[in-house]
Amino acid sequence: MEMQPLNSDEADAEEKKKSSMSKKEKSVLQGKLTKLAVQIGKAGLVMSAITVIILVVLFVVDTFWIQGLPWVKECTPIYIQFFVKFFIIGVTVLVVAVPEGLPLAVTISLAYSVKKMMKDNNLVRHLDACETMGNATAICSDKTGTLTMNRMTVVQAFIAEKHYRKVPEPENIPSSILDMLILGIAVNCAYTTKIMPPEKEGGLPRQVGNKTECSLLGFSNDLKRDYQAIRNEIPEEKLYKVYTFNSVRKSMSTVLKMADGSYRMFSKGASEILLKKCYKILTANGESKVFRPRDRDDMVKKVIEPMASEGLRTICLAYRDFPVSEGEPDWDNENDILSGLTCLCVVGIEDPVRPEVPDAIRKCQRAGITVRMVTGDNINTARAIATKCGILLPGDDFLCLEGKEFNRRIRNEKGEIEQERIDKIWPKLRVLARSSPTDKHTLVKGIIDSTVLEKRQVVAVTGDGTNDGPALKKADVGFAMGIAGTDVAKEASDIILTDDNFSSIVKAVMWGRNVYDSISKFLQFQLTVNVVAVIVAFTGACITQDSPLKAVQMLWVNLIMDTFASLALATEPPTEALLLRKPYGRNKPLISRTMMKNILGHGVFQLVTIFTLLFAGEKFFDIDSGRNAPLHAPPSEHYTIVFNTFVLMQLFNEINARKIHGERNVFEGIFNNLIFCSIVFGTFIIQFVIVQFGGKPFSCVALTVDQWLWCTFLGFGSLLWGQVISSIPTSRLKFLKTAGHGTQKEEIPDEELDELSDNDEIDHAERELRRGQILWFRGLNRIQTQMDVVSAFQSGTSFQGALRRQASNSSQQQHDVTNVSSPTHVAFSTTTTTATAANSASATVGFSRFVCSCLRLLCAPVAPIGLCRSSLAPSRIRVVNAFRSSISLYEGLEKPESRSSIHNFMTHPEFRIEDSEPHIPLIDDTDAEDDAPTKRNSASPRNTTPTPPSPTTVAPTTPVSPSPNQNNNAVESSNHLLPEGPKSGTLSAPGSPLHSLETSL
Repeated sequence: MEMQPLNSDEADAEEKKKSSMSKKEKSVLQGKLTKLAVQIGKAGLVMSAITVIILVVLFVVDTFWIQGLPWVKECTPIYIQFFVKFFIIGVTVLVVAVPEGLPLAVTISLAYSVKKMMKDNNLVRHLDACETMGNATAICSDKTGTLTMNRMTVVQAFIAEKHYRKVPEPENIPSSILDMLILGIAVNCAYTTKIMPPEKEGGLPRQVGNKTECSLLGFSNDLKRDYQAIRNEIPEEKLYKVYTFNSVRKSMSTVLKMADGSYRMFSKGASEILLKKCYKILTANGESKVFRPRDRDDMVKKVIEPMASEGLRTICLAYRDFPVSEGEPDWDNENDILSGLTCLCVVGIEDPVRPEVPDAIRKCQRAGITVRMVTGDNINTARAIATKCGILLPGDDFLCLEGKEFNRRIRNEKGEIEQERIDKIWPKLRVLARSSPTDKHTLVKGIIDSTVLEKRQVVAVTGDGTNDGPALKKADVGFAMGIAGTDVAKEASDIILTDDNFSSIVKAVMWGRNVYDSISKFLQFQLTVNVVAVIVAFTGACITQDSPLKAVQMLWVNLIMDTFASLALATEPPTEALLLRKPYGRNKPLISRTMMKNILGHGVFQLVTIFTLLFAGEKFFDIDSGRNAPLHAPPSEHYTIVFNTFVLMQLFNEINARKIHGERNVFEGIFNNLIFCSIVFGTFIIQFVIVQFGGKPFSCVALTVDQWLWCTFLGFGSLLWGQVISSIPTSRLKFLKTAGHGTQKEEIPDEELDELSDNDEIDHAERELRRGQILWFRGLNRIQTQMDVVSAFQSGTSFQGALRRQASNSSQQQHDVTNVSSPTHVAFSTTTTTATAANSASATVGFSRFVCSCLRLLCAPVAPIGLCRSSLAPSRIRVVNAFRSSISLYEGLEKPESRSSIHNFMTHPEFRIEDSEPHIPLIDDTDAEDDAPTKRNSASPRNTTPTPPSPTTVAPTTPVSPSPNQNNNAVESSNHLLPEGPKSGTLSAPGSPLHSLETSL
């Protein structure tokens, strides 16, 4: 019988994979930096270890072999001081190599950007949105209030069968129609909507509430009628019934109960929708006439389309009377109620385009960002506004669709949305008119999930209504309107536009790209310092048995390149030049080939300069050499000049690091960043104080003016060398490689995707950090597993001799134990009940287990909470204490289908138990190991028939509670392996395969 972990269905796995691909990613930049920092840290750890080993070996060889000095007991403290000194140098190399400033740089850059974005009317709710906006490739924007000023006014009207190109005079309208029109406007607009007097004399009246309704109330005022007098006469409490506006109705209706018991309903809404429900229209003499479909088509062509082509929003106002003779209608039957209307008028409402929007859209298009308009307006109105904004350009191949047509194209015969159909539409789609919030969500999801283009689209969406919440949540970056937006929309958004202006979105794109560039600038600077400092410390230590840069000096350099550089380079303000390039994309590496050229180029210059000063500087400056100094020798001028030159080269290279795309003018805009100037100048002052007055604590000697000038000149050489590097075309240097790639969503192992299945987002930064912790714990678990396996065999020595005495009586029984690839893979085969034991292992096993257990106990508190989820089922196979105590903390992450994962370097065991009879006794746990041999072999050696063991003998006397530290190597099975037969096994003879295994162990 072969027992293995059950494999999940492949179809389910594929479904999970697909669902995970649509998850929203966050902290992509942070994830790249974390991964890069881990890689650099590993390299630094290796370098520091090699440094310490080389220093110790050189010291021991030179002292005890070459010089032939004996180990004198009185000199032991001196030797210890040397070893401590070597250890400090190694730790210093490690500290300098580990880029702990990377997370700080990201945090500073994002926090600084968020603070500055407030001045650009962007209230950032989620820090990740700032970073993501820099990679945006598509913006789906509302029209009203975002692209337009959201100050609506009625500029045209069709009343009494006459089309007025401007607001008509009251005398030109029949009084009966005018009275009916003003009454309908007053009661059929929300009572919270008002026209207030201007704040300043000579200013425009203030519009409070819904802007469309404000335009109708303003129209009432233009007709020299007071809507407020009607509202005072008919307060809101007297309204009989109100059908509020929604995206389905596209209209609003209010019912009044008249004095004679009849009802009158006033309606307003989208003209082409409401006109279909009108069967009468008021004529010039104030009477109604039949409004046939042919008349409606004529009005659409002669009135509505000309208005819409001028960018006007068309609204139809209508009414209906319900006479007493017909009784009270069924108000719940909306289709019946909203029919048989009489058209009062059609008005054209102008919402002028914001003057700054066309320029902002041109910047977006130049930056590689496609702008799409998603609006509920008439398609002709939307097309006209899109043309004015610059979304639609003459000669472009584009699509303008209405919501109905859009849904018809993307759905199959069953009414289901198909991604393939969306992929045929969205690349050319520029305007989606008469759309619902559901259509907006469908469009956003379709663009994000699309695989038509090589790069995944990063979509930003604007919204103001409650129904826009799903689209705002689905988008990579959701923008809510700060003025017109609802609380629900603001809660679902990532950034709130405090001025409801599209041009503020362009500012957000600039800041997002600036964050990415700021991190890259810091990386370029820090990695240059890293490479030079580590190589100088390593090479100097190996050659001179002492680091040219002392521990305190290296820590000061570390402070410069981490904290100060983060502040200086992460606070660079954005420029318009950021919008002249295409989006980087989420897969772009942090370190480009140009940056790699700068890092290596400046590193070579600095290394040549430092090594020249280190090995020939004393001759150039005519001073004493600082090399091969005794243990407690005073500071030397030689090493002070080396340290001072190194720091000054970093200061001037910090100016070089301001440009990462090969620009020559590194001083451009330097005075726009006061923080950068202050840090560079302040660092120079502190360096002067350290050198001149630092003394022994900083291992420095005061330098002369000439020496300072030479150090400054060599530091300034970094700027001149930077011009040489920028003159070399990057394309010529074929050997340069990029670095700092993030983990792609497709590369995430299946077990981690399962772990993230409950989350709506994939946090790359948290995933990279957790991955490092998992590898650490796996290493400890593997060590302890191996120790426990050996210990389990060792525990059988107490009864091994007694069992061997019975070998002759049980020669008919054969037992095999086959050792598979590793101690964690053991296959047990038997034809009878077996009990195994092995020879003793070395005495160090116990100590190793103790150390390993201590390490696990020390490290256990930092384990991620979500990784200790599973618990051992009572039916788990309990073989030996080795497999019980080697339980993994991360069983939930190790699934059979994920063995290719980097986490699963410890393969899964497979217990193959082949038995012709179902009598399989368990090997005892360690808590019963001392007693078990006696009980199992309690029969006299003279007896040829062994005594059958009782179940209590085999199973532990106390139940084992499920441990949180669970064995990922335990095999899950529904079979309970209990001793049922009367047979008992004995140990194999000395010549058996088991004995060979015992001997080898």
